[in-house]
Amino acid sequence: MNTLALNIVTPNGSVYSTDQAELIVLQTETGEMGVMAGHIPTVAPLKIGEVRTTIAGKQLHVAVSEGFAEIRPTGVSVLVQSAEQADAIDIERAKASLSRAEERLASDKQENIDYHRAEKALHRAMNRLDVAKFR
Repeated sequence: MNTLALNIVTPNGSVYSTDQAELIVLQTETGEMGVMAGHIPTVAPLKIGEVRTTIAGKQLHVAVSEGFAEIRPTGVSVLVQSAEQADAIDIERAKASLSRAEERLASDKQENIDYHRAEKALHRAMNRLDVAKFR
């Protein structure tokens, strides 16, 4: 089977890189997108979600924040603010983040809470917990 490269990059550097991906599944703003070798060049905005890749028949899961994917026939570059492989996610920290976000959203509007920011934090924490199930 033909393979392609995958590089997941944050402002702090590369989080994951391989040149043996058989299939890469991205969570784009318009829905789920599968990418295989030879895909047409595309740039796609990503939502908070996971990047799944199949390598030698096994799946790897990475939780990512919002960002972009640059897709080329020979590889995919994922550019996001944060990314964590499933086995690197600190579940207790993610649960604490989820709790804080839920408390902020439940707070009285008089407290000047940034609801959009709290909502994003809630989605990121929920995503990290969902992806951590694939350890």
